[in-house]
Amino acid sequence: MAQNETPFGKIKPWLYLLPSILFLGFFLVYPLIDVFIYSFEEGYNFASQTGFGIGFYNYSYVLHDPYFLQALKNTLILVAITVPLSTGLSLLISLGLSSIPALKKAFQTIYFLPYVTNTLAVGLVFMILFKKTAYSEGLINLLITAFGGEGVDFIEGPYWAKMMVLCIYTVWIVMPFKILILTSSLASVNQDYYNAAKVDGTSSGRIFWRITLPMISPMIFYLIITGFIGAFKSYSDAVALFGTNLNAAEMNTIVGYVYDMLYGNSGGYPSYASAAAVILFVIVLTITCINLLVSKKNVQY
Repeated sequence: MAQNETPFGKIKPWLYLLPSILFLGFFLVYPLIDVFIYSFEEGYNFASQTGFGIGFYNYSYVLHDPYFLQALKNTLILVAITVPLSTGLSLLISLGLSSIPALKKAFQTIYFLPYVTNTLAVGLVFMILFKKTAYSEGLINLLITAFGGEGVDFIEGPYWAKMMVLCIYTVWIVMPFKILILTSSLASVNQDYYNAAKVDGTSSGRIFWRITLPMISPMIFYLIITGFIGAFKSYSDAVALFGTNLNAAEMNTIVGYVYDMLYGNSGGYPSYASAAAVILFVIVLTITCINLLVSKKNVQY
């Protein structure tokens, strides 16, 4: 301890952090612990705060529930398609924007508009584009039939069509943020590396793989991690397209299943909802840990 340091000086930083610690503890740590406890309380009644006992029945019920299995399937498909697709497209668009500095800011604003637009409003636009009604086939179906194809009801039709629309919608929603981050990351790369490579006559492809990609790899990794987490938490996207009765549409997600168990038509089962939430947490944690292990060899800081 320094000679002039007092005991109050040692605890002073903690006093500054105390409001944040209390806030996070009350609104984050305590709910997590509570959910974990609820997930093991069998037959828990929220009104009387009583249950039948402690065990793994809630997890067994959830893992055998067809609605949860359907929601798990939808979520995994959504994650597997939208995260790599949105990240790859965002990188290509960002590279294109970086090559036209004169119009970069204008195009950045245009691409960022979907991110600040209300989710339900974007969903309504997609419904107009894809939904068949008594008055219209929908713009997409009009284009399909114009090229000799057969129209499909993408909103109330076959499963593959609904999942395709949900994936397109999700990619459209998340791409603006990724484009903004990657464009800023590309602008921060030291131009001396590019100048040296051009002097040596290095091709554009080799410059991308050997200079650009390694230099922005931390940001790409960040977008992949947050993309996985965001895709696993998807719910409002499906509601915007298919309404609130997602089980009937076979388009529910894990977060939607948790909500339904709490407040939906099958609501009033906090123990089942908690078990599903813990399962989702374990899945996200596992994938995040795998990404962290992979990043140690492929990400250059």
